[in-house]
Amino acid sequence: MKKENHSCIHCGDDCGSVPIIWKEKPFCCQGCQTVYQLLNDNQMDKYYEIESTPGIKIINEQIPENSNYSFLDLDEIKERLLDFSESGVSKVRFFIPSIHCASCIWLLENLHTLHYGISQSSVNFPKKEVSITFHENEISLRKLVELLASIHYVPEINQQSLEKPTKAKSSHTLLIKIGIAGFSFMNAMLYHFPQYLPGSENLETDFRLVFAWLSFALSLPVIIYCASDYFLSAYKSLIKKIISIDLPIALGLITLFTESTIEILAGHGIGYFDSLTGLVFFLLIGKWYQSKTYQALTFERNYKSYFPVAVTKLTNSGNETIPLDQLKVNDRILVRNRELIPADSIILKGQANIDYSFVSGESIPVSKKQGDFVFAGGRQIGNVIELTVQKEVEQSYLTQLWNQDNQKEKESPPMAQLINKVSQYFTVGIISIAISAGAYWIFKDANKAIFAFTSVLIIACPCALALTIPFTFGSTLRQFGRSGLYLKNTDVIERLSKIKSVVFDKTGTITHTQSSKTEFIGETLNTEHLRKIKSLVFHSNHPLSKIIYQSIEEEKLSQVEEFKEISSMGISGKINGEVIHIGSRFFVTGSEQPEDDLKTQVWIYQSGKIMGYYQFENNYREGLAETISNLQPNYELHLISGDNESERENLIPLFKDHAKLNFNQSPTDKLKYVRKLQQNGRTSLMIGDGLNDAGALQESSVGMVIADNIYHFTPACDAILQSDQFASLQRFIKFSKTSIKIVWLGFVLSFIYNFVGISFAVQGNLSPIIAAILMPLSSVTIVALATFSVNFMARRIKL
Repeated sequence: MKKENHSCIHCGDDCGSVPIIWKEKPFCCQGCQTVYQLLNDNQMDKYYEIESTPGIKIINEQIPENSNYSFLDLDEIKERLLDFSESGVSKVRFFIPSIHCASCIWLLENLHTLHYGISQSSVNFPKKEVSITFHENEISLRKLVELLASIHYVPEINQQSLEKPTKAKSSHTLLIKIGIAGFSFMNAMLYHFPQYLPGSENLETDFRLVFAWLSFALSLPVIIYCASDYFLSAYKSLIKKIISIDLPIALGLITLFTESTIEILAGHGIGYFDSLTGLVFFLLIGKWYQSKTYQALTFERNYKSYFPVAVTKLTNSGNETIPLDQLKVNDRILVRNRELIPADSIILKGQANIDYSFVSGESIPVSKKQGDFVFAGGRQIGNVIELTVQKEVEQSYLTQLWNQDNQKEKESPPMAQLINKVSQYFTVGIISIAISAGAYWIFKDANKAIFAFTSVLIIACPCALALTIPFTFGSTLRQFGRSGLYLKNTDVIERLSKIKSVVFDKTGTITHTQSSKTEFIGETLNTEHLRKIKSLVFHSNHPLSKIIYQSIEEEKLSQVEEFKEISSMGISGKINGEVIHIGSRFFVTGSEQPEDDLKTQVWIYQSGKIMGYYQFENNYREGLAETISNLQPNYELHLISGDNESERENLIPLFKDHAKLNFNQSPTDKLKYVRKLQQNGRTSLMIGDGLNDAGALQESSVGMVIADNIYHFTPACDAILQSDQFASLQRFIKFSKTSIKIVWLGFVLSFIYNFVGISFAVQGNLSPIIAAILMPLSSVTIVALATFSVNFMARRIKL
């Protein structure tokens, strides 16, 4: 009779037929049981009442490289990590990717219950950050992190987390400017409101003068501080002999301010400070809106974001833990199992089995022996090795690969170029029209001449044109973000709409990195055989061992004796006195694998004979065939992979072009391939995963990364696509074209508005007051059109 399976009380995973039982509650592993017991002993059972099975299960891939956290005892690292430290009280902020529900928030905000040394903690859920205040004489920084890790909330601590953020200040400054401009705009509208009503001419002169000077005072911080970026941009463009879109905006602001000030001084009115402050307010809102979607993401991450914080240096007096940035050439370092190699080095002692999947996306480890050169970024699998550093971290192959061509700036999108070109003629044209209208009326009606000149300059301000792109693309960014595509900036939308070819990497992009199709070829394996195989591979951290372990459904495990793992060869052990060998063909059979056999194989020796071998094929992402089929009619499709050609026959039916499938490609080969497409006018979208794609991603018109977790490491790229949205790729590209059409519609309406407005203004029939009312109204219209159109079309195509 089959035993009933249970779900783990802590994390919800299937416990199998033999769960770990504590107080009549089932757990899938010892780790989950330990966390549950810790919370239970501290009367924190509410954690499980808020959400069902809220806990996080720690698996091997989640264990940090420096899990002992001894580097946190170093003063230089503590000083860089702490936000505040004075008189024994310290404050620190951690990014914890595993925060996902209300129970997480509750537990992390009640850490003081778990340790009396913690005085306060608070969670920023959108940013997945926890801020903790603690007493260092009662709990050290290292013990605090170990406490978080013990309850399965492992902080992400790396080189980049030691650097204080700089972008927050920029965002904070923008919000201050918006607040000042909004305050001034609302109050200026109140002061100007009586002027728009019948009988305003009967308002007492003293009141009119007070309102005028109050409006003037409100406009000063707006024109000097809030709008400073536009004046600075206009000035810099003039220095470079370029007329950008910011120049007419700056001229419009200067015209409004100057005309309004002259009116007050001459006693003719209270000016148009409401229009001035309103215009700046709307422009700043546009800036804020387009950046809101991706403010929680980090795109420009470098090697500091995933390299270890500290390394173990070998000295004559013993082992010494030092910060990564103090590592020098010729230093001897120790690299343990599953630790990253921090710099290009030569193996001094030990047998290395380097897993470069963290760098290249390719999951098969590379065997290295004493004297071999190893690149930074690989992860050692197996025994401890000693290395001699050959290059400093900043000069390593990994860093060079990351930074190659990173100074190259992508060409400005055609639409941005068009706006800059139009603005050059727009400014000259408007000034010419204003002067001509004033000159015409000066000889017929001097009052009309003033009205014509000022009204043309005011009503023709290109604010509607300037707001079309940021609000349309800002709304598109938000829709994309809600659907799982995160773009770096608004320029990416236009470049995405112009692509002619799509280039895919293979491993980790169109395939899953942690799973493969497995097939056993050989004698039939019974339940006993499978249980022994699973029991043996359970003790190995090798990626292929993990895949075999996951492929066997047998749940019981047998005790293994005399377990041995020979790097790059295989594993062996005894189960019930029987010797079992699992590994390469040479390790198990003594013969080499034929050169024309490209399949990845793991051979099995059991029951005194060779049973056969497991053969592995890539497991492709769900929706791949549908995605390829949708893209093929409109785009050239290419595949470039660093892996061998074992999957060519499986991919030809999908890509339907043998010549477009390229294997055994180095990072440099990939970069050159994309560069050639670009030079031939085949603007490309490069979709990759892994640091070896960095050059190709930067060289392409749009570089996109497929990521299972958007908050984890990604190369320098223009976009991040959540892996579960891979099948929606074609819809995202199509919607980028829709956004361009909405922008063009906004441009047309803006020009119609300017044409109609100028037609009335040159006749001297449009007072500056009415022009000042119409100008912000046109901006509101464009903003409403852009936002509504994008939201409507997103719902229509079910983005």
